[in-house]
Amino acid sequence: MKKIVSDKQFDEERALYGITDTKIEKCIFDGPKDGESAFKECSNIEVLDCYFNLRYPFWHVDNATITNSRMTDGCRAALWYDSHIFVDDCEMKGIKAFRECFDIRVSNCDIVSPELFWKCNQVKIDHSRIESEYLLFESKNVTIDDMEMKGKYSFQYVENMTISNSKLDTKDAFWHGKNITVVDSIVKGEYLGWYSENLKFVRCKIIGTQPLCYCKGLVLEDCTMEQTDLSFERSEVDATIIGRIDGIKNPLRGRIHVGEIGDLLIEEQYVNKVDTIFEFEK
Repeated sequence: MKKIVSDKQFDEERALYGITDTKIEKCIFDGPKDGESAFKECSNIEVLDCYFNLRYPFWHVDNATITNSRMTDGCRAALWYDSHIFVDDCEMKGIKAFRECFDIRVSNCDIVSPELFWKCNQVKIDHSRIESEYLLFESKNVTIDDMEMKGKYSFQYVENMTISNSKLDTKDAFWHGKNITVVDSIVKGEYLGWYSENLKFVRCKIIGTQPLCYCKGLVLEDCTMEQTDLSFERSEVDATIIGRIDGIKNPLRGRIHVGEIGDLLIEEQYVNKVDTIFEFEK
């Protein structure tokens, strides 16, 4: 039977260090002592309707559910080195919210956090709004559905990720990413997907200048492209594009099926090195 901690305020260092099999509800973690690491080295805990304004609250925690709680911008580096964590219906505003965590699910959350989800493994995100720079840097095995995100430099060096039904407004996304599939989503940003490997878009709208250059194994299925000049430079590409693309520059090899190309630029030094078949809608 779980112990219950309810309607209390904590501000001391490591206030609930090492607790196990406990439900913590309607508690406040804030105060003049400004203590850190409230739940360090804990396991099997439920956190419900709590308020956090102190640093590093969940470090080295195993098996936790955090529900309907608020973490302010003073609650930095909130979850590090954790495993088997479910965060539901929470507001998180502190920098570096997740790092080197394993088996994490985030649902129905509103998160504003630069350097979010760094070097994590087995991450699931759904029905959430996220604003972040360097989102999911060097993370692996990621599943995302119904996410609205805004930021820069997202998904760099990510491996094994699927994204569906999402709206992404992000510069320099997917750089050096491997084995990534994006389905039924809007992807807006400059310089998308450079140096990626096995990056695939299915029924997506892609918006922004100079996308998808220096890619290996790039696939686009039934996608639209807007404001996408200088696309596919030195990329291996198999693409079916609905309608017009503003521009294509020096693709390396593959097939591009498209309705109309605004500008096709093959620079002189690459004339005999472009092994790409262009197909046009009739």
